[in-house]
Amino acid sequence: MGQESSKIPPSSTQHVFSSETPVRFSQELIDALQSSPETDSTRAKDLELHIQSRVNAELSRLEAEQTKALKELEEQISASPPDSHQPSDQPNKSDSSSATCDTNAKGGKPQDLGRQSVQKEIETLRQRLSQRKLKEDIMNDKGVEKAKEDVVKCLRINDRRPLDCWQEVEVFKKEVGRLEKDFLGRVIQ
Repeated sequence: MGQESSKIPPSSTQHVFSSETPVRFSQELIDALQSSPETDSTRAKDLELHIQSRVNAELSRLEAEQTKALKELEEQISASPPDSHQPSDQPNKSDSSSATCDTNAKGGKPQDLGRQSVQKEIETLRQRLSQRKLKEDIMNDKGVEKAKEDVVKCLRINDRRPLDCWQEVEVFKKEVGRLEKDFLGRVIQ
């Protein structure tokens, strides 16, 4: 009873197709298909390699565009006359230029900003960012935390049917959307 194998060993390498309507293929086509070394896995590998090469080519093109744009911006910045670097033989002009630089910085013209005013602006932005505790706000938000726990709980219960958790996912999306609106409201102010 258990001595014979349940699979029938292939008696020949010839493929037999049976259909209700007669289909005729040339013997050359059949031979070419049977002798072809290409399989589904090799086709998939070739396709994957082709996709990877296209992605790499696109990434290198984008990188080249970005470096070109960066070089152009650096050239524009270096070509613009710096206000804080005046010749040393005119000390009175450098003092007055730094004063005009600060007043222009308050006016909002980024081309007239000096090095010190840019550093000052960077420091104020860093202080403002450090005051915001975004991650703690997200972690302390009870609505988002409860919605997240509900989604995880539902997915654990319905591990074979995750699409049954669509309601919990929608509630989670609404809570995250509410949190994003609150954040944008604080940032814009």
